[in-house]
Amino acid sequence: MEWIAQLPIWVVFLLVFSVRIVDVSIGTLRTISVVQGRMALSVCLGFFEVLIWIAALSQVMVGVSDNPILMVAYAVGFAVGNAVGIRLERALALGAVVVRLITSLTDEDTDVVHALRHAGFRVTTFEGEGHDGPVNLIYVRCQRRQLSSLLKIVKKLRPKIFYTVEPVQEQSERMAEALPHSTGWRSAFKMK
Repeated sequence: MEWIAQLPIWVVFLLVFSVRIVDVSIGTLRTISVVQGRMALSVCLGFFEVLIWIAALSQVMVGVSDNPILMVAYAVGFAVGNAVGIRLERALALGAVVVRLITSLTDEDTDVVHALRHAGFRVTTFEGEGHDGPVNLIYVRCQRRQLSSLLKIVKKLRPKIFYTVEPVQEQSERMAEALPHSTGWRSAFKMK
């Protein structure tokens, strides 16, 4: 890695900054994968995270006495890497969620259920008792990447509906996708 010492300091700064962004972004994805229980993905991401981290750290440690600005590149890369990792994880939207909708027991509620089922979501409903009387409880399990389309359907019909969203940590069996067929760029990578 002596060739790096020959580069102008601003190039080394950008290199350390960029490598640190990649390293921390991978670390953010790895942490989320660990929380979701994705062991194989966590192991792979952890390997590459540490490999990249060692490369970035070694450059800073070698050049910091001559160029303290490399510490700034390292620190700023870390900070930006957290934001990039979070945005990347949101874009990938890995995992499944359970959406719980609570509505008053009226005919309008059946419209929400029918609209969700028509859109291909698997819906479970049951009656309950709320603070102000009978309520309709609607449970929907879907992939995180489908959450925005589900909420768009619900809010269009019932703008003031109460709902909660929780990640699925474990389930007894694999459920079919909510939509009858794959859509978007991910469908190109699905095996049939």
